Amino acid sequence: YQRRVHGIQHDRSSANPPLEMLRNTQILLAARPQGMVSPDNFVTRVVEMASVPNPGQVLLRTLYVSLDPAMRGWMTDMPSYIPPVALNAVMRAGTLSEVVASKHEKFAPGDKVVGMSGWQTYDMSDGRGLVKVEALPGHPLSVYLGALGMTGMTAYFGLLDVGRPEPGNTVVVSGAAGATGSVVGQIARLKGCSVVGIAGSEQKCRYLVDELGFTSAINYKTADLDAALREACPRGIDVFFDNVGGAVLNAALRRITQGARVVICGAISQYNSTAPPPGPSNYLNLLVKRARMEGFIVFDYVKRFPEAGREMARWVMDGQLKYQEDIVDGLEQCPTALLRLFDGSNSGKLIVRVAEPTAQSPRSRL
Repeated sequence: YQRRVHGIQHDRSSANPPLEMLRNTQILLAARPQGMVSPDNFVTRVVEMASVPNPGQVLLRTLYVSLDPAMRGWMTDMPSYIPPVALNAVMRAGTLSEVVASKHEKFAPGDKVVGMSGWQTYDMSDGRGLVKVEALPGHPLSVYLGALGMTGMTAYFGLLDVGRPEPGNTVVVSGAAGATGSVVGQIARLKGCSVVGIAGSEQKCRYLVDELGFTSAINYKTADLDAALREACPRGIDVFFDNVGGAVLNAALRRITQGARVVICGAISQYNSTAPPPGPSNYLNLLVKRARMEGFIVFDYVKRFPEAGREMARWVMDGQLKYQEDIVDGLEQCPTALLRLFDGSNSGKLIVRVAEPTAQSPRSRL
């Protein structure tokens, strides 16, 4: 699935820029958000940069930028699993880029790589953290930012390593129509579980059931969540994969079974709050049910990404794992497009397309 949101055309004449200097458009974090993130928190600048790498470096041209809920946390100056984005620094983001020039032994012009170049059109990298990817027949390169990228890894390890579903279990997923939740539900289905998705519209609920094979789906905006979960999960919830937090987490805790696993992946309902979020009021049910609630960070599983990637790629190629992409065109759209993650208008993996891949000249490494 692919949905074009903006129709901005790109001037591809910049595909082969002058060798001397490049004009690099960057979007910087100019002010830390207070409450809901706003385009006013960012500023755009154009800087000149060298087009020839130094030894051990590689020049990258950004093709796609990943937009993720975690980015809101990266803007906040408080202790976390990763340092915050500094003020007046390029906004951090996952990227899929093309190698333009290389003096690095592991990379050659034309290679496609996944990294963290952020909101900018070019980046000069020392190669650390870059992962080469090959086009998957019948699928866009952008799949490596979604189902076969960090999003897919988050779903895979969060569900299988932390949630530990067993065949016949009931798995409930909040934020189920989002990039991560939609993959979680499908993996649970592949593992023989009954899967209930919680989403924010009837259209999203139909998509989960009709297209992705969820057992059922609940529209939390119109349903009595407690009653709906009782009906959808008559034997209780064995695994709850939470991307939302707040009232949705509370409702799920009421229905957990003995020995249940509650996976804390995110809390998007809390990310833009100005007041400290309230703790779950039903947490004592964890004690009564001898259940476990555990958070995780996908970066802890980096060494195991190849094994997960191989299995996920097989599922994608076999048609057992589907994905939806929400594509926005133009780097300048990043600050506005990011809001779609928080206003409910996004479905699937939100990606900004910055440029198209280009045919490389026959030159080799510099």
